[in-house]
Amino acid sequence: MLGAHPEVGFPVLEPLIDLRGGGISLTPKRAQLLQALESEGSISAAARAMGMSYKGAWDAIAALNGLVAEPLVATETGGSGGGGARLTETGRRVLAFHQALSALQQRLLAGQDGSAENATLDRLLERLGNLMLRTSARNQYEGTVRAIQRGAVNSEVVLDLGGDDRLVAIITNRSVENLGLREGGSAIALIKSSFVVLASPGVRTSARNALAGTVTQCREGAVNSEVELQLSSGRAMVATVTNESVRELGIREGAALLALVKSSHVILAVAA
Repeated sequence: MLGAHPEVGFPVLEPLIDLRGGGISLTPKRAQLLQALESEGSISAAARAMGMSYKGAWDAIAALNGLVAEPLVATETGGSGGGGARLTETGRRVLAFHQALSALQQRLLAGQDGSAENATLDRLLERLGNLMLRTSARNQYEGTVRAIQRGAVNSEVVLDLGGDDRLVAIITNRSVENLGLREGGSAIALIKSSFVVLASPGVRTSARNALAGTVTQCREGAVNSEVELQLSSGRAMVATVTNESVRELGIREGAALLALVKSSHVILAVAA
């Protein structure tokens, strides 16, 4: 797409990333709508921020929920205001993928070079690879390595997930080297839902990771329940607990809980 240069009036390239799946397109405008939804917390507020009608925003989001196998947006029923809405973990990953591709394309078209810019491009490519990583772990969090504390055999790696959320993983020094982990680099933390222990706020625990969250869903099965928390970063964490634990803790939508995870239960991964 051509546009006018702001200073000299010459046409310049304006890259547009259009992700397609299931006959649906995630265009730049729809990506902006998802970003507005993440910030505002409702379809009506996101529509106002985008200068769209509520129906237009609702139709776009309904279409985007068919982009991939899992919905990008979870909605809650409401009155005339349209109720609440939030991006699912899949929605956040798809939006981050779109944003990273857009940033990468802009830099490449600008012809930027130099060691600093090349390092930036390398980090973007690394994050793109991480976003495409597929595993069986229920909880997957792409983040930035903030610290690596080496010991005689193992290392303590701190991964920043955004907001107030950080995860600490204990892995071997050899794993740090094999994965090429470094401060400022990108990595994904993988946590099985059965490794997440739920507890009431204020509980004293030896678990290295204690993340505060609010229950958004509780799906009960024959023996176990799947409980989803929204963390301060806006990301979701899923725990599989017994139905008895749900009753004992009084787990319900809107309840505040702590998600406890041993550092040895956090697996780190990077794109190959």
